[in-house]
Amino acid sequence: MPQVPQTFFDALAVRTWCGLALRALGRAREEIDAINVYPVADGDTGTNLYLTMESAAAAVEAVFDGHGTLAERKPPLADAARAMAHGALIGARGNSGTILAQLLRGMAQVLAADGETAHTDGEGLRLALRRAADSARHAVAHPVEGTVLSVASAAADAADGTDGDCGAVARAAYGGACAALAATPGQLAVLERAGVVDAGGRGLVAVLAALVETFTGEAPVFTALERHARVAVDETHTRVEDVSASGATAATPCEGGPAFEVIYLLEADDSAVTRLRERLDALGDSLVVVGGDGLWNVHVHVDDAGAAVEAGVEAGRPYRIRITHFGLGDVHTTGAERPPKERAQRAVVAVVPGEGLAGLYGEAGATTVLARPGEPPASGELVAAVRRAHAREVVLLPNDAELRHTAAAAAEQARAEGIRVALIPTRSAVQGIAALAVHEPERRFDEDVVSMTSAAGATRYAEVAVAERQSWTMAGICQAGDVLGLVDGDVAVIGADVTATARAVLDRMLAAGGELVTLVLGDEAPASVADILEVHVRESYLAVDTVVYRGGRQGALLLIGVE
Repeated sequence: MPQVPQTFFDALAVRTWCGLALRALGRAREEIDAINVYPVADGDTGTNLYLTMESAAAAVEAVFDGHGTLAERKPPLADAARAMAHGALIGARGNSGTILAQLLRGMAQVLAADGETAHTDGEGLRLALRRAADSARHAVAHPVEGTVLSVASAAADAADGTDGDCGAVARAAYGGACAALAATPGQLAVLERAGVVDAGGRGLVAVLAALVETFTGEAPVFTALERHARVAVDETHTRVEDVSASGATAATPCEGGPAFEVIYLLEADDSAVTRLRERLDALGDSLVVVGGDGLWNVHVHVDDAGAAVEAGVEAGRPYRIRITHFGLGDVHTTGAERPPKERAQRAVVAVVPGEGLAGLYGEAGATTVLARPGEPPASGELVAAVRRAHAREVVLLPNDAELRHTAAAAAEQARAEGIRVALIPTRSAVQGIAALAVHEPERRFDEDVVSMTSAAGATRYAEVAVAERQSWTMAGICQAGDVLGLVDGDVAVIGADVTATARAVLDRMLAAGGELVTLVLGDEAPASVADILEVHVRESYLAVDTVVYRGGRQGALLLIGVE
């Protein structure tokens, strides 16, 4: 579906770009992970870029939420741009994510300068792209050509030679980036040997494609390069399978290089960070230090992880310390000597929209992540829940169509830590309830996943909510305050009364048949609605049972499932 184009760089354009870039990285994440061979072949570049952009997008959304929902109350460009940069900085993951954070910070320095209107046109975008490329290159201790740095510089160079509005500049930058990406195997021997383009550069091209879509309304055609990357992915997988089939041991990611990746946020002044760069540069490689104004994100590959953390302590206050042994997963700096608790064989991790459902899922043995209205969980929260479940096998239930890419990224990271994860694409908590009802930990994992997936897929879902603003829907135009009945994600009924709308939704769903109706009541639903709907089902539909749960503060007035 074509995107409504933005005509200049304002806060809404920042928000649109972040959202489109996040979706683009979500689609390309597995492909990018598969071609990740430099600087370390640890297969996480796509995931790291996604997590970094996810943090940036969430920070921008928080700024918009703070200014209300009316268009005239949108935040200033400077606030949105700074939020994007700050969110990326604190959420940056891996070498690629840290560089992306600095690219976004460089752009924000131009966009946020001198008030709201100074840098909103094509000239401003050219300046922002140049600042982004230069600041990212400066942040890397030893820049290497054939990487995302080359792609960023080429994008800025192409933009420099272009006149016109933001759309024309974005197209030029994207074209320059694509050409530079295609050239990366000829610049870096490890890419040529693997037959792939640079993974970080591929991710940046996806982000720039989202920039083009933001200002033109259409995503650029990327067919030739996508074909090149996918062929490279297939060939890489084939090589790995050949090694496994021969009985040989594949080379570990850290062979010939440092054993640990160390990342932390650091509160320190500029002079201390200058000394820190020198200290870390002597300890290892792949050093990237980004940030400013007292807050920095530090990334380095070293053999002595303790020394890298100690260097941070000497420079200021390090926190959110993450130490990864390449190929082994996380090493936590506290409690590492204690013997690990025995893992359970299998667990279910589920996202739930309210406290009532969290209790229901918890009673059924699931580990839950609470998604409060307007506050969807980040992938890091889902990974933390998977770890908390402490099982060898985990079934993940996102219970929201919008969480598909977030859950996929979390599952991929958990798999990298040695946990077997199956993601069942549940779109509503009522589908999750149906899946959990047939969950049997004693049977084979694959059989359990198939059974749960089948139960979720056989459950139609709906919700009844109140419209917050006037908008177009599949059922016509709704006004603020109207009661909406959504079936399988689309508005099917617009009404004025909660109970009447819910009854109309139920009739539509049961017209195709059903054996069990599940009702989950939110705190703000009328007290009588459950009783009225139960009577309606009993009198109108023979042999259909109804079960009612209290969902608490779940956003929707009512969730409905029909199995």
